[in-house]
Amino acid sequence: MNTPLSQLGTLSVRDFLTDYWQKKAIFLPRVLPDFRSPLSPDEIAGLALEEDIESRLIINTDDAPWQLENGPFNEERFAQLPASDWSLLVNAVDHWVPEITDLLRLFRFIPNWRLDDIMVSYAPTGGSVGPHFDYYDVFLIQAEGERHWQLGQMCDSQTALQEGTNLKILRDFTTASEHTAKPGDILYIPPGVAHWGKALDDQCVTYSIGFRAPSHADILGDFAQEQASHLSNDRRFTDPDLSPAQEPGLIDQHTLTKLKSIILQHLDEPALADWFGRYMSTPKEAGDEYDWHPLSPQEQEKLNENNPWIEASPASRFCYHLHNEQKASLFIDGHEYTCNATLAAELSNHTRWRWQSLFDVTATADEQTLLYELLARGALLELDYAN
Repeated sequence: MNTPLSQLGTLSVRDFLTDYWQKKAIFLPRVLPDFRSPLSPDEIAGLALEEDIESRLIINTDDAPWQLENGPFNEERFAQLPASDWSLLVNAVDHWVPEITDLLRLFRFIPNWRLDDIMVSYAPTGGSVGPHFDYYDVFLIQAEGERHWQLGQMCDSQTALQEGTNLKILRDFTTASEHTAKPGDILYIPPGVAHWGKALDDQCVTYSIGFRAPSHADILGDFAQEQASHLSNDRRFTDPDLSPAQEPGLIDQHTLTKLKSIILQHLDEPALADWFGRYMSTPKEAGDEYDWHPLSPQEQEKLNENNPWIEASPASRFCYHLHNEQKASLFIDGHEYTCNATLAAELSNHTRWRWQSLFDVTATADEQTLLYELLARGALLELDYAN
């Protein structure tokens, strides 16, 4: 299940991207007819008990509609839940379950740096997260049971929301189309489209593949902050060609042109590419830095002798930017490395290798050291098997 999809049912990926991606929603039946959830409802609940895993409960009652509880939970809380009308959501399950990592890789026809993670939801009959919209694209994959979907109007930050809940639940919902998703069906929803799914039975498991979509405010703010951090206080606005002011209160066009020039001189493409690679490869979760120790010479020798299978960690993000045909910047988990273009492409475009085949792509001792470092940090994982 490591090869990206070329078809979404009867629709080719190329036609999907041309006609639907970021344009309109589409229900895609039987795209993955053999897919079944790698996680049972009990296993999903088990993940929600873990301190390091983000989870949520959404409970809807007449007296308290759309109430949110954040995990981790305990078994006693689950024992208290009603028989219906609640949903359990667990984020980033692809970081913990290898079979779900394989599912994510089916969607690598979208660039790596756009992929976010996979969230799983379990709901008994009537369970839902409520009518809402997202600012990002999402593929909703039905894995077990059935879910009824309603698609609604286009929404934005001005759309009215319900009061009395911490969730962004739409106050009004206008149904435009309806679909019943069965195992293997996929619903694609672009940003801004209102949607509302309800479990039709007690076995409803749905996987949600989300995509990163930084806001313009995030892009401008983070890039400007990084650029500013490299500038000394000596770099200032200057106007040695100043003429006598006839209207001293006027900000004239000459001043605006100079300001624009100051901004544009820091907006060169290499700086933008380097910032973007670091920004989009940085994990969402804070605290990605941890103590690690370099591999010993004995460990390095064992790797070279055993030639094990190596896999990219599902928790790590790889992407790259070409300087030219020979040289590239490689971005991994917010870190930037300079290496040969072939190595950068191999690490970013594939997910599993024999150690020796990866080692053979290195061109320098520094690049070999980089591979050892990535293994020591956990961005690359040594496997005991080959699939």
